[in-house]
Amino acid sequence: MRRSAQMGDPMKTDLHFALAKAYDDLGRTGDAFRHLRDGNALKRRSVAYDENTTFEDWHRIKMIFSAEFLRDRCRSEVSAQSPVFVVGMPRSGSTLVEQMLASHPDVFGAGEVSYLEDSIGTLCDGDVRFPGIVQTMSRTDLTTFGDRYVELLQSRAPFATRVTDKMLGNFRFLGLIYLALPHARIIHVQRNPVDTCFSCFAKLFSGDIPFSYDLSELGRYYRAYESLMAHWRHALPETAMLEVRYENLVADFEKEARRIVSYCGLGWDPRCLAFHATRRAVRTASAEQVRRPLYSDAVGRAEVYGSRSRSASQSAKRRSPVRCTASTGLSCHRGLQKIKWPPA
Repeated sequence: MRRSAQMGDPMKTDLHFALAKAYDDLGRTGDAFRHLRDGNALKRRSVAYDENTTFEDWHRIKMIFSAEFLRDRCRSEVSAQSPVFVVGMPRSGSTLVEQMLASHPDVFGAGEVSYLEDSIGTLCDGDVRFPGIVQTMSRTDLTTFGDRYVELLQSRAPFATRVTDKMLGNFRFLGLIYLALPHARIIHVQRNPVDTCFSCFAKLFSGDIPFSYDLSELGRYYRAYESLMAHWRHALPETAMLEVRYENLVADFEKEARRIVSYCGLGWDPRCLAFHATRRAVRTASAEQVRRPLYSDAVGRAEVYGSRSRSASQSAKRRSPVRCTASTGLSCHRGLQKIKWPPA
């Protein structure tokens, strides 16, 4: 880092994350966290993220897609059963779930495609857009919307029985999915919030994950996401969504894999257990991990930073501590407070 003054911010950011990984591999968690903190701070300067607008949009979604609204609305006539949505937070185990499913001969893993959000972006009536526009959509409108999405998704694999859409942020749209795609499957993947948030903070994403480079914002984002998912659990029928915990998946992979495959309406295939041998393009931050046989190293991953992270931030006189303990979870500078895990 002696010549860092000659580098631009992008190169400095890359170097901080690379050094963090190197120090982590050596077990020098204090040094690793210091570079994570500095690398994330640099990255955040180049990222546009409006937290207030994001949370206001989510609040409107909850207000419109009430349990009563979803119960009383006419659903579309789309008969396609191919879409399988995999949703959740980044670094939650979703790539493992999709890779396992894509190892089934009747499933094509489309990965993180933006078809749904792009289609929602075209919905408008004057100044009225999503989510308000859904209040005016007829069954015909919902059917047209759903058919168009299925056409886009199935264009990736016309002969597949199921096609996964792993755009994780689709958790915002579960109400519309329920109405427009009544036979779609929704799989919500969860991981311990401590490990999830720390894994996000420790990763320099290539895609658009703007909330992960500041501990305060990361914590608040997680809590808002958790609140929206709690809303969907209340508003949607119990059978509308399958919830999968990463820790359970790695503890008894075959049991959980069978449960997921069955939920998708498919017969069991032993190739799902050899997911790491499946050759397909994986363009997510977990691409390397799903090329390996199953491992459990990521469970409790953040705990080793429990004592080091706070002292590192205090020595640098920065007020953005990560405090990781089994009992208190992850405190992201007033963002992420105590979160019960596993959920009741």
